[in-house]
Amino acid sequence: MSTTDFVPPDFEVPTQAACGDVRLRPLGPEHNEADYAAWTTSIEHVRATPGFAEGGWPAPMTIADNLRDLERHAEDFRLRRGFTYTVLDATGDVVGCVYIYPSRDRPAAAKVSSWVRSDRGELDVELYEFVGTWLRNDWPFGSIEYAPRTSE
Repeated sequence: MSTTDFVPPDFEVPTQAACGDVRLRPLGPEHNEADYAAWTTSIEHVRATPGFAEGGWPAPMTIADNLRDLERHAEDFRLRRGFTYTVLDATGDVVGCVYIYPSRDRPAAAKVSSWVRSDRGELDVELYEFVGTWLRNDWPFGSIEYAPRTSE
């Protein structure tokens, strides 16, 4: 399966989801300033989040570089190559992100990662559980790779 076949052509990709006061919306350039503020104030927290320890992100970048990154995620979403959602709280503030992309090792699987800001760390397990259930129930993936969380 190529990345263009990540989801079937007739699958209607969700443009929103909600769990309590947390809402998921497609990440786009309009979120640049709030997204940049969210992760740049939480770099060590994000790196400590399951699924991010081995990656190269987050790494320092300019707000202009962040905008290009958000534009790339929006283009992936539009072309159905991958799906990145911003996580918004009840006030509309960016508190994290969810990434859904094809697994490199298992093309039929979705590789999922998510993070929340350090000052909203209590949302991490709730977001993980919600996203896992949402993907199993509403998406067409054969399997899902998503680094597990544990309640403390």
